[in-house]
This record gives sequence, structure tokens and C-alpha cells, in this order.
Amino acid sequence: MSNLRILLVDDHEVVRVGLKTLIERHSGYEVVAEASSQHEAVEKALQFLPDVVVMDIRLAGGSGIEACEEIVTELPDTKVVMLTSYAEDEMLFSAIRAGAVGYVLKQVGGNEVIRAIESASRGEATLDPTLTQRVFDEMRRSIKQEEASAFNDLTAQEMHVLALIAEGKTNREIAEALYLSEGTVRNYVSGILSKLEVANRAEAAAYAIQHHLKDYL
Repeated sequence: MSNLRILLVDDHEVVRVGLKTLIERHSGYEVVAEASSQHEAVEKALQFLPDVVVMDIRLAGGSGIEACEEIVTELPDTKVVMLTSYAEDEMLFSAIRAGAVGYVLKQVGGNEVIRAIESASRGEATLDPTLTQRVFDEMRRSIKQEEASAFNDLTAQEMHVLALIAEGKTNREIAEALYLSEGTVRNYVSGILSKLEVANRAEAAAYAIQHHLKDYL
């Protein structure tokens, strides 16, 4: 079985030396190249075709995030682990969007770094435990925003009508509940179907349930 090929990217030589020593203590690992800048990281990745890139998020004269994006675009089989001193949310999510499969703080122990490299080599994501809650919070916020935007085109009254459609109410029942005429309700229903781009009441009801309409009433 061939060694796992690793590219180290950090603009501090002492950090690279320490990482290389740590990594090569473990059999089956080989540091095939080192780089100190964004441009050099991409260049070395294309030259040496590493299995895993371990990269600092901030590089002299460039960004590890931008290097990550370039590398995973050109070499989709190469996995990138961000090893950084920074636990800032903006950097974390930028790294994830750029295609990094790991985000590990430099303060962790050596074994955690090795585990992150192992996980990356298998295509598994690794996140520093102290950052996990932030990711879940951001995911929940994004889901809420997406769900809420699903009803942006509807007026408050149309949302109430849609909620009653989702309950299986007829136009007459909706009219009685909202003190409207059946004709007005029919107009509301027609407008709702058009705005949601659905074909019938059943699809409208499914849409309302799928996007958790009741949370926004």
C-alpha cells in the first residue's frame, strides 16, 4: 500500500518543520512538498498531486481559503484540511464553502491533527469540537431564512388562507373562518397558486407544510 501523500502549506517555516516531524513519525504518511504562499500552494499541488493538503488559513501575500478553492477545483480528489489559529466564524464558513473537508485549530494536540488527515484521506469531514455548535447554529439560521423566503411573495392574509388550505379547509370553510366571501377566497387561492407556482390546492398544502408555514404566522 502506498504512503498517504501530504502537502504542507504555512508561511512560517518552523510550523512546517514541526508538522512534518509530527506527521512522518507515523508510518504510511509522506510529506511530498511544502509551500509558504497561496500561489506556491496551488503550484505544488498541481506538481505533486497530494492526497491531502494541510494548510494555514492566512498566508503571506494571499489566502489559504482562495488556495483551497483553486486546489479542489483543479484536483477534486485532493482533500484540504485547514489548520489555523483562528476560530472566527467568517473564516470557518468561508473555508467550508471553498471546499475544505477539515478545520482544525493549531492549539489541538498532535493526535488530533493526524486524525484530521486520516479522516480527510477517506473523504470524511473533520471539525474542531469547539466549532461544531457554531456550524449547527449557522445551519439552523440558514434553514430558517430559506423557509421564510419561501413565503416572501405572499401577503399576511394570503398566508392565513394558505394555512387553512393546508388544514384541508374548503373555500366556504375558509371564508367563514376569515369572515370573507367565497368569491374573495377564490381570488386569494388563485393568487396563492400563481405566486407559489403550484398547480392545485394539494400542491399548495404540501408546499406550506414542507416550508413550515405555521412558524411564520
